[in-house]
Amino acid sequence: MRHAVIMAGGSGTRFWPASRKNRPKQFLSLASDVPLVRQTFERVAPLVGAENTWIVTTKDTAELTRKAVPEMPAGNVLAEPMGRDTAACAGYACEALLNVDPEAVCIVLPADHVIGEEDRFRSSLAAGARHVEASGGLLTFGIRPTRPETGYGYLEIGEESASIGDWQVHHLKRFVEKPDIDTALTYVDRGQHFWNAGIFAWRAQDFLSEVRRQLPLLAHGLAKIGAAFGGSDAERVLDEVYPTLQRISLDFGIMESAETCWTIPVEYPWSDVGSWPALREVLTADENGNVERGRVLSLDSSNNIVVSEGPVISVIGLKDIIVVATPDGVLVADKEQAQRVKDVVNTIKERGWHEVL
Repeated sequence: MRHAVIMAGGSGTRFWPASRKNRPKQFLSLASDVPLVRQTFERVAPLVGAENTWIVTTKDTAELTRKAVPEMPAGNVLAEPMGRDTAACAGYACEALLNVDPEAVCIVLPADHVIGEEDRFRSSLAAGARHVEASGGLLTFGIRPTRPETGYGYLEIGEESASIGDWQVHHLKRFVEKPDIDTALTYVDRGQHFWNAGIFAWRAQDFLSEVRRQLPLLAHGLAKIGAAFGGSDAERVLDEVYPTLQRISLDFGIMESAETCWTIPVEYPWSDVGSWPALREVLTADENGNVERGRVLSLDSSNNIVVSEGPVISVIGLKDIIVVATPDGVLVADKEQAQRVKDVVNTIKERGWHEVL
């Protein structure tokens, strides 16, 4: 049976002051009036059903998750005691799924992306699931680049292996780290490199087999959690073992060295909404290029991103800035410095202002 696994454990520090420990990025309504995690659920549930949709999140946000997706069985929210990166997250989900469905096929995706043309998106996921059901291996989806982006990793595709409906399955030649601008321009021109969307498909047993082959210590801990899943001792084992799991990303720890790896090149509107400037990709700007949410007034200003979660914000004669205000925090930044919001969060921690984290 096919299942969707939504990874919703990130902290989203680049979206401070809106993103907080108890309301990280995936619970923000950035692209619409619906939280991102809810949008993701609504995007995949028609493909697999609410009963076969699972969300991995932290204990701090488990109840918030259940409230965001009340249609989903409460037990389908898998709460990590602490974050141990995406390899552990995916492994935990696969162990849980094998307890309820030994033939589980997983579609794994982040909770905080914005994707358009949803019917076409689901069609590509179904093609990926069908391919791994028949051929095994691990499959990822590559987004055809629309610009020479230096902030994303890339997938270099190899020869075509199969055709499923409108979709072509290729051998994945290699993962490529974030390039410089000249290399990114070359990638766009050649047409063999695609953005790494961080969306995957595999049989749960195939993924765990790769974990055992490449990361045996992680596999050992996950097996303990899986053996206890659903039993009276499950929570105690999870609390004891999970913090000891190896912290490593899915791409670096598993995908880059997988024995059999496929990719499906896709083309539909997609954004990982990685920082405040990315709102320009998912929201419509006004005639002066300003992107605004909440009670905002702009005079003689252009190309700004202004977001209010309460107070009225007035911007006069400014260009290319970010202003975000919540009841207890304000961010003002040059758009080119948006990635340094993480530094702000780290400094707030150092100063002990934990009430605004």
